[in-house]
Amino acid sequence: MIRIQNLHMVYQTERGRVHAVRGIDLDIKQGQFFTLLGPSGCGKTSTLRSVAGLETPEEGEIFVGNDLVFSSTTRKVVPPYSRDIGMVFQSYAIWPHLNVFENVAFPLREMKRRFSQQEIREKVDRALSLVHLDGLADRPAPFLSGGQQQRLALARAIVKEPRVLLLDEPLSNLDAKLREETRFELRELVKRLGITTLYVTHDQLEALTMSDVVAVMEEGRIAQQGSPMEIYQSPQDRFVANFIGLTNFIDGRVKPSPCETASIRQVETAAGDLSCVLEEGMKPGDPVIVVVRPEDIRVITDAKPRHNLFQGKVNAVIFMGDSLECQVLVGSQRLRTKLHPSSAVQQGQNISLELPAERCRALRGS
Repeated sequence: MIRIQNLHMVYQTERGRVHAVRGIDLDIKQGQFFTLLGPSGCGKTSTLRSVAGLETPEEGEIFVGNDLVFSSTTRKVVPPYSRDIGMVFQSYAIWPHLNVFENVAFPLREMKRRFSQQEIREKVDRALSLVHLDGLADRPAPFLSGGQQQRLALARAIVKEPRVLLLDEPLSNLDAKLREETRFELRELVKRLGITTLYVTHDQLEALTMSDVVAVMEEGRIAQQGSPMEIYQSPQDRFVANFIGLTNFIDGRVKPSPCETASIRQVETAAGDLSCVLEEGMKPGDPVIVVVRPEDIRVITDAKPRHNLFQGKVNAVIFMGDSLECQVLVGSQRLRTKLHPSSAVQQGQNISLELPAERCRALRGS
């Protein structure tokens, strides 16, 4: 439904040229909820605005459906109003001088096709019902709460039933509790409508809980693309592992002796030898960074023999509400682990930690 080929975006600033997007390729399928995730300045919003027609790329091609809406080769630039898209901005961009009904009706009144007043009423009422703003049609837009304004912006984006929905960090202005509630409502709505959605956020939790596919961006490029589970459990480099969730990094080198299987090998680290999953092509002596998530590290209380069993001392215990985050010193290596909040672990305590080999992933080091 959305296809991007070799997209480049360049901005002229006081300090010279900024290459914001560096030759990315994307293929977003019909009905997918596709998220561009990354830190500020990585090029995700520039990519979204290029699809919307609000920015003109330096190079590349963009298709919406089968329609070529931008081509640097043929110099084709289809204006935003002809791309059959709906968009929700970070600031919502609702009109304060209009009431709720007229905010939603505005796109219908501006379309080439002319709708009767009855058709407009029916479409607006349906859109307001979908976002749970029934009964608020006559309310002045500024009198809505932040969450209601966000839903109003969404209703305005979907009222004309676009092929594609573009969302530019639409939840960032909401408080934490409302953001949590709204992200599930938003995903359910777009899935029910079957609208292909391109979502931009820097919030990893939004990306993991809402998306079918996540593309992590770094400095204008796609660092990794895949399902939320693939991105979280199998990061391909340090940037992705560090950006998505809490992560322990352990420097080491591949040992020459094989371990249990062809994919699980031993790595020599400052904390001791560690069995972990290695990528294909890694050779003995290669520097690696072992990645292991805090929630995958287990505190062991029995005496059964295990691989990757280390002795450590609890350096800090932090109550997080739904978990305890413990920082444990294993030699000179500091490891973070997450435990159930009822766990009887105290600062200064000596404990045993197991790092399951299948949950430890070695990435290429430098």
